[in-house]
Amino acid sequence: MNVAELVGRTLAELGVGAAFGVVGSGNFEATNGLRSGGVRFVAARHEGGAASMADAFARMSGRVSVLSVHQGCGLTNALTGVTEAAKSRTPMIVLAGDTSASSVLSNFRVDQDALAAAVGAVPERVHSARTAVADSVRAYRTAVQQRRTVLLNLPLDVQAQEAPEAVGIPKVPGPAPIRPDAEAVAKLAGLLVEARRPVFIAGRGARASATPLKALAEVSGALLATSAVAHGLFHGDPFSIGIAGGFSSPRAADLIKDADLVIGWGCALNMWTTRHGTLLGPDARLVQVDVEQAALGAHRPIDLGVVGDVTSTAVDVHAELAKGGHRARRQPTGTRWNDVPYNDLSGDGRIDPRTLSRRLDEILPAERVVSVDSGNFMGYPSAYLSVPDENGFCFTQAFQSIGLGLGTAIGAALARPDRLPVLGVGDGGFHMAVSELETAVRLQIPLVVIVYNDAAYGAEIHHFGDADMTTVRFPDTDIAAIGRGFGCAGITVRSVEDLAAVKEWLNGPKDAPLVVDAKIADDGGSWWLAEAFRH
Repeated sequence: MNVAELVGRTLAELGVGAAFGVVGSGNFEATNGLRSGGVRFVAARHEGGAASMADAFARMSGRVSVLSVHQGCGLTNALTGVTEAAKSRTPMIVLAGDTSASSVLSNFRVDQDALAAAVGAVPERVHSARTAVADSVRAYRTAVQQRRTVLLNLPLDVQAQEAPEAVGIPKVPGPAPIRPDAEAVAKLAGLLVEARRPVFIAGRGARASATPLKALAEVSGALLATSAVAHGLFHGDPFSIGIAGGFSSPRAADLIKDADLVIGWGCALNMWTTRHGTLLGPDARLVQVDVEQAALGAHRPIDLGVVGDVTSTAVDVHAELAKGGHRARRQPTGTRWNDVPYNDLSGDGRIDPRTLSRRLDEILPAERVVSVDSGNFMGYPSAYLSVPDENGFCFTQAFQSIGLGLGTAIGAALARPDRLPVLGVGDGGFHMAVSELETAVRLQIPLVVIVYNDAAYGAEIHHFGDADMTTVRFPDTDIAAIGRGFGCAGITVRSVEDLAAVKEWLNGPKDAPLVVDAKIADDGGSWWLAEAFRH
């Protein structure tokens, strides 16, 4: 065995969940090491798509994933997806070939450590045969315990070295609980006792903490909201008001603005979640709970910052309230976008995106995992397509790049094969990533691809108003035919009646994806994006 295979086998034994990538000479043997260790490898058509698959798989499965790429161009092709993962603190290992130390004139040579650091990933390296196992363990430990995306460089000259005799591989536990200090717990409990209209906003750091947060909300009288990435966390709870931020329904926005205490649980409280602060009432006290002190108050001034993990903090504050016998009342509230009346713009061969989304929410099975690309359309699947829990919604928007959706949907589907995978994507993002349709077909994923097709980059159309739009408008393409060309089922939707074909597909074998080319009506600029552009 050489070092390349040893590294792959070591990561397999540590417990990585799945690997994705494009295999070249620089990562061939390491990838086979992963496979021989029992790790499933998914061959993508482009490294960018593979990066989004690995990112989504880790988010939806709760296990560290691997992205395997060739040195140089393989890594740079994947860089946008790696950036999204790094900004989202996705526990993921990018296993990349690297040029030999002596190959200073190699055409593949780039400063891979610098690339990783530039986008927020952690650069690591396999230094020698003697340290190969320890180097691999260190990368895995950083990924799982610090929730970081790690680039593990594997130089070609080191790869070729003979592996040492068997080395013991330790068990690496997950992140340790971080309990808040007693003073912070007492202060937060005191604020909850004083509050009459508290609201909890749960973010990425709260995705595993629904039960303690709901218990604390029950005794404190708080309503429950989430950031977009934690959508679904409180699904079915009568006191849930949905997503806080640009995707808030009018009723939810009013309730948040009326709150006298807002607590962000593992939530950055950034401009999107708070609508640049306009979603918060002028007299509301603001609290933030996070495992990192640097995150507290990073986006806006807060009245109290608590260093601690969400579960430990919620449990301790609940116990503090119980000492004084505090228990508040609250009223259930209906805040679903699907119940908000609107003027249907369907007609002239185009369907209103709200009508499309609401009808699909009724047609598609409730057990689903929804992924969303970026663009003018994205509020519709996010707001109107309900999800069963926080593992039913995969929102790769930390870098806000168009074109990550299809890879995201494939990774999420493989992490949750028990659910119907659904993708909401614009025509721009669809065209950017179209090569990965072949991957979905090859894997026989029953993926529903909803293309909100306005034949344009819609955000720019609505943002720049009366300017020359030549650069952001395109000829209308037959996206359903493109889907059929890859081996998918493909339908064109111009009215509600056309959606009967979706029911037919659902009643069939579902052994290939369904591409829905929805010709959407001009919405005049989606509500969430208009809000963002105003600021």
